[in-house]
Amino acid sequence: MRTPSTMRIGHLIFGVSCAALALTACAKKTESEDTSTKTTTETTAATTAPAAAPAGAPAAAAPAVAADNVDTIAGVKLAAYTGDAKKGEADFITCKTCHAIEAGVNRIGPSLHAVVGRKAGTIPGFVYSTANKDSGITWTEDKLFQYLENPQRVVPGTKMTFAGWPTDPQKRADVIAYLKANS
Repeated sequence: MRTPSTMRIGHLIFGVSCAALALTACAKKTESEDTSTKTTTETTAATTAPAAAPAGAPAAAAPAVAADNVDTIAGVKLAAYTGDAKKGEADFITCKTCHAIEAGVNRIGPSLHAVVGRKAGTIPGFVYSTANKDSGITWTEDKLFQYLENPQRVVPGTKMTFAGWPTDPQKRADVIAYLKANS
């Protein structure tokens, strides 16, 4: 029997799912995606969907971004922004659910104390995903900027469920400034 509480939860999950789909469908197109400039081959390739995986088959993971690649989806660079540690502290509230800034304090995620310059997957005692441990990443400011745009793009298979700040590069720069100031 469904109770009003379980029905509300179901409606909430449905609403969040719909919102996520709507946001995905409304993503901005780049000039190269403008259909008026596509060649016949490009149009055909864009409209031909790959065959669906059989039911129950695991989804193929997207290839990881190279460890030394710091290109963002939006094409913006950290150098174009001046991070504000005070604003970053306020934005870090999102991160505090899983991370601490204090040394040796691991939560759901590892401590972010002294993260800038650290090799990924190296905090002793924290159980990292294989994807993170094997990423070969050193967390430079530029790599963190890219990662905070879309973590799953940079490290497919990461345990981190945070979707990132894809449309707010200033917020990413501010959080990185806060991390640096508190390490």
